[in-house]
Amino acid sequence: MIITKTPQSSDEFEKYYQLRWQILRKPWQQPLGSEQDSLEKQACHRMLTDSQNKLLAVGRFHKTSQHQAQIRYMAVATNQQGKGLGAKILKALEQEAAKQGVTEITLNARENAIGFYQKQGYSQQGFSHQLYGEVDHYFMIKKLSPAENHQQNLAQQLQKIWHNTIPLSKAMNLELNFYDGSQLQTSCDPQFNKNLHNTMFAGSIYTLATLTGWGWVYMQLEEQQLQARGDTVLADGKIRYFSPIESPAYARTNITLAQGAVTPLTQHKKARFTINVEVMNGDKVAALFEGVYVVIPKALATKKEK
Repeated sequence: MIITKTPQSSDEFEKYYQLRWQILRKPWQQPLGSEQDSLEKQACHRMLTDSQNKLLAVGRFHKTSQHQAQIRYMAVATNQQGKGLGAKILKALEQEAAKQGVTEITLNARENAIGFYQKQGYSQQGFSHQLYGEVDHYFMIKKLSPAENHQQNLAQQLQKIWHNTIPLSKAMNLELNFYDGSQLQTSCDPQFNKNLHNTMFAGSIYTLATLTGWGWVYMQLEEQQLQARGDTVLADGKIRYFSPIESPAYARTNITLAQGAVTPLTQHKKARFTINVEVMNGDKVAALFEGVYVVIPKALATKKEK
């Protein structure tokens, strides 16, 4: 059984970088450490292992803008090559990138890998650069479709509501990039939301998280056809900031981070949700938001107004 995972522990990262070095740097007499760059903490890393946790393949991507990303450091263990693992790790990276709103992905392929990437839907755009004075690389590009199982029509419906009713969300270019009933991911324009330190503005992080949680509640109401019965408001919200966000950020929540049910609305009572939202810098949680949302039955709201 092949397992796709994100390296987490120091031991996993040591093995991850070791495989990179062995395949991509050691044959050209490059030192340990040359297999890493300054974007490691902003990137999304994936690895393939077998059922005995033996490392088989690695790869990563980093977002270069809200909708673009670049794949780098693809490597498959020497004794595992030719088994389709390169295509498998590539698809895992593309699927995660699509969930984050990436619509165009690029890479620089070594000359002997051009055919492989062309089979995966990449088109060659010409010579890119030469590494170590002998390894030619070629720039390649691919348009990405929405991630598998994404409920695109429902996502576009909510995004339109945000932009039409909340001017800040439109200015931020807040987008709902992925929703499949179990998880929800959003993103926003990194250039508009940067501060003087060239990292994401704290107010933008809070807004992104707040609307991501609100979006989760909206989806639960839509799926139960109860949207017309109530108005959703943020009753309480608190956020913890762990580290600066240097990359194009995205936010996410899912069924394990959300509590609450819409059932009380069917009895003309308030429905209450507690939603945790993770705001991400690459694979790392840079901020954690906890919001309490209340859906007020419209009949009840009308009574109070009277």
